[in-house]
Order: sequence, then C-alpha cells, then structure tokens
Amino acid sequence: MRSMDEQSVDTFKALRILSSEDTLSQRDLSNHMAVSLGKTNYLIKALVRKGFVKIKNFYCRDKKLKKVRYILTKKGLEEKIRLTYYFLKRKENEYLELKRELEELAQKQAAGTKNRGKADVYQAYFL
Repeated sequence: MRSMDEQSVDTFKALRILSSEDTLSQRDLSNHMAVSLGKTNYLIKALVRKGFVKIKNFYCRDKKLKKVRYILTKKGLEEKIRLTYYFLKRKENEYLELKRELEELAQKQAAGTKNRGKADVYQAYFL
C-alpha cells in the first residue's frame, strides 16, 4: 500500500469538503483546510487539470462574476473514494500500532505490579 503524501492529504481534504459543499469560495475552502489562499488556488487548478473538479461560473447583471461552484466529476468522486480508503487504512494501522504498544506497556506494568489487574493498568494509561 502506498502512503499518502502531503499533496494527497490536501487533495483528500479538498475533495471531501467540496463534495459536501460546492458553493464555497476559494477563501472559504482555504479556511476549512487551514491552508493559505495561494495554496488553495494552486490545489484547485491541479484538481481541475486532473479532471477531478469542474468549475461552473454564475454571472449576475452586467456580466460580472458573482459566484463560482466547484463540482466533483465522476473521476473526482472515484479519487475521493480511493483516497478515503488509503486514509482509513493508514489510520487503522496507526491505531493497531498504538494498541500494540499500549498492551506491551500494560504487560510490563502488570509484571512489575502483583496486586493490580490488567484492567487497572489500562485504566491508568487512559487517565
């Protein structure tokens, strides 16, 4: 399984946010993702270039741009699903590793303490 690099994480975040709310401005998306507006602009251009997102312009009177909508394409939805799988797999692996470490620590603690049960040791780590 390949790991998610920083750009994949940003792509995942953007696709996830845009799939739930397509009327966001770049500034809104930037705030939701906690990245700079310039990085958001770069990311949106990359998503459009890859065919993951389409931009729809809405005009008001006088042909001035009023709103822009970012719409996920079928390819964008497929990429979101693929990245979601890798993200969940990575988090599952992190969880299992932390659980294993906690169990090892609990066993070491339990071996050094005769009167306390395993449940007490687990409880002590979560306090």
